[in-house]
Amino acid sequence: MEKIWLKSYPEGVPSEVNLDEFSSLVDLFNKTCERFDEKPAFVNFGVEVSFKKLKFYSESLSSYLLNDLNLTKGDRVSIMMPNILQYPISTFGILKSGLIVDNINPLFTERELESQLNDSGSETIIIAENFASNLQEIIPKTSIKNVIITSLGDFLGFKGKIINFVVKYVKRMVPSYNLPNAINFKDVLDAGSQQSFKEQKIDKEDIAFLQYTGGTTGGVKAAILSHRNVLANAIQVRAWLGKNLKFGEDIAICALPLYHIFALTCNSIVFFYFGSKNILITNPRDIPGFVKELKKHQFTFISGVNTLFNKLMEEPSFKECDFSKLNISIAGGMPVQKSVGERWQSMTGCLLVVGYGLSETAPAASIDPVDGKSFSDTIGLPLPSTEMSIQNDQGKILSVGEEGEICIRGPQVMRGYWNNEKDTKKSLTQDGWFKTGDIGIMREDGYFKIVDRKKDMIIVSGFNVYPSEIEEVAMMHSKVLEAGCIGVENSDGQEEVKLHVSPKEGENISKNEILDHCRKHLTAYKVPKLLEIVDEIPKSNVGKILRRKLREKTTNA
Repeated sequence: MEKIWLKSYPEGVPSEVNLDEFSSLVDLFNKTCERFDEKPAFVNFGVEVSFKKLKFYSESLSSYLLNDLNLTKGDRVSIMMPNILQYPISTFGILKSGLIVDNINPLFTERELESQLNDSGSETIIIAENFASNLQEIIPKTSIKNVIITSLGDFLGFKGKIINFVVKYVKRMVPSYNLPNAINFKDVLDAGSQQSFKEQKIDKEDIAFLQYTGGTTGGVKAAILSHRNVLANAIQVRAWLGKNLKFGEDIAICALPLYHIFALTCNSIVFFYFGSKNILITNPRDIPGFVKELKKHQFTFISGVNTLFNKLMEEPSFKECDFSKLNISIAGGMPVQKSVGERWQSMTGCLLVVGYGLSETAPAASIDPVDGKSFSDTIGLPLPSTEMSIQNDQGKILSVGEEGEICIRGPQVMRGYWNNEKDTKKSLTQDGWFKTGDIGIMREDGYFKIVDRKKDMIIVSGFNVYPSEIEEVAMMHSKVLEAGCIGVENSDGQEEVKLHVSPKEGENISKNEILDHCRKHLTAYKVPKLLEIVDEIPKSNVGKILRRKLREKTTNA
């Protein structure tokens, strides 16, 4: 197919990238650690871990996993913790062992945790003690044999002792648990460091991650990502951002959780490769605390989702941050409202660039050029060595401007779903296209634009209504903080538009105000028939609006 997007490529960005630069993610890791040595790789609560120390810790963990636990190539090891220094140590320690990382959302309920562990077949878990009580309840129903446990402050020196005391006894964020055979993470590293580390033979086609992707749609489903998939995407993103970054000089803010594919690839791999100092934000929901940390750094890069950027700007003290070095701000994971993008640029002086991708694409498929002048309502251009197309239900590639399903083909596309041949066949075509389930168009200049998720589309009297459009309009109201829109079935079996809105702090808003606002900006069939004002819109841990939760709430009402 003709890659018409290449004519819009920024100067200096290649159409294809060399995927043979590194033999695996471990090769990239080793070479990067050697290059940057004593420079800080990750920082948490002001405590730094250098590239050299990170390599030592990860190899100590690897030695323990292979020698003491006798794990073998291809075994899965689960990680369940927030953004703390133990996370990158665990990730690279597992990968260096030839094992597979199973990232788990630390806020999972017992039921969700049990489902994922049983699906992955993991026998080993590295977990923060804050979530150990949930594991205790379900561990007999899983394959877990080895539990490695850590406290939030274990790598933070004396400061960490204070943090652990406050977390346990003041804020009581560690429910009591009983895991008698659990081993302390620091003891594991001490034991592993006493043994000689042996580098494992790892191939690009070996599986690196099981990246679970059912968070907003329900069900358990893991994208199989090989070393090649994630490595390819890191090289693609590096080619796209490269001229805006300086080796060993950048400071990257990592607020999205590392279990999420966006932060995993972007911060743990791409910015790690650049020798950046990655600032790990353990609790980004504490916006005042988050902003307090931001004020300490002349950060050059920040990634997030629409809701996170919006909440940061609602915090009065955010304006006091030093944005003088900020040159890349990337949003992904969900549609970005134009009002949020424009306000971010006005407040920080930095363009908010939109990236698009999924867990199945490791994750980036397209990104807006970072040298643009103003916020774009597109999802940018396909990355080097990536093809994107708009296809109909029969798999025919549609013409420019025609609406259909966005499909992606490239080296970052997953191998398939773990133990799930049925969904693999539904999502991957025989000629290599991944069907995203997103509805979009391609413009004449090669830019792609999302209309909405296929499954979220509402049909009102034969007309298509896209929830993202309704939410965008609602967010334009000066008193509205967030909005979530769904379709609900009425007594006649027809769909109606239901809108949920949460007001900004200190604001009172009436239903009539919102409806009048919607009537002003939407044609009649798009105006919500049902409206509910709520304290908060349900979101995932990375800020995605959970329309499924809104549907469940409506069904159970």
